[in-house]
Amino acid sequence: MLRSFEGTEPRVADSAYVDETAVVIGDVVIENEASVWPNTTLRGDHGTIVVGERANVQDNAVLHEDAELEAETTVGHSAIVHAATVAEGALVGMNAVVLDESHVGEGAVVAAGSVVTEGTEIPPGTLVAGAPAEAKGEVGDPRLEATADRYAELANRHARSSERIE
Repeated sequence: MLRSFEGTEPRVADSAYVDETAVVIGDVVIENEASVWPNTTLRGDHGTIVVGERANVQDNAVLHEDAELEAETTVGHSAIVHAATVAEGALVGMNAVVLDESHVGEGAVVAAGSVVTEGTEIPPGTLVAGAPAEAKGEVGDPRLEATADRYAELANRHARSSERIE
C-alpha cells in the first residue's frame, strides 16, 4: 500500500518492486530496481526514507525517520533501520536493529540479531555482532557482492508472475 502523509506521496521508480502487502507512507523514495518485500513498513512521516538503487528491504523490516539505504544494500527479514544510514553494498542481518545517527560503512555486515546503538560508526568492510554490536573482523564472504543481483532478479520474477488468488 502506498499512502500519502500530509500531502507528501511516496516516489517509486518504475523499475522498483514493492510488494502489495508492504506499507509505504509519506516521504519515501524507492529508486531503480530496488525491492520492498511483503509486510515491510517504510514510514516517512518524520523525515525522508531513501531506498537506493538495487537495494532490498526484506519481509517484515521497518524503516523510519531519515533512514537511508544506499545502492545495493540489503536489510534482512524483520530488521529495523531507524534514522540511520546503511552505505553501499552493506547488509543488515535478520532481526538486527540500527539506531539513530548510526552509519553502517560500505560493504559492512551487521550480523543477525545485533543492535547497533545510537551514533555508532561501523567502518567499511567490517563485520559487527552482538548487543551492543562490536567489531568481530572483516567481511570475507564474496557471495555478499552478488546479493543485489539476486534480489533484483527475484523482484523481476515476482513482478512478472505475481497473481492474486482469491
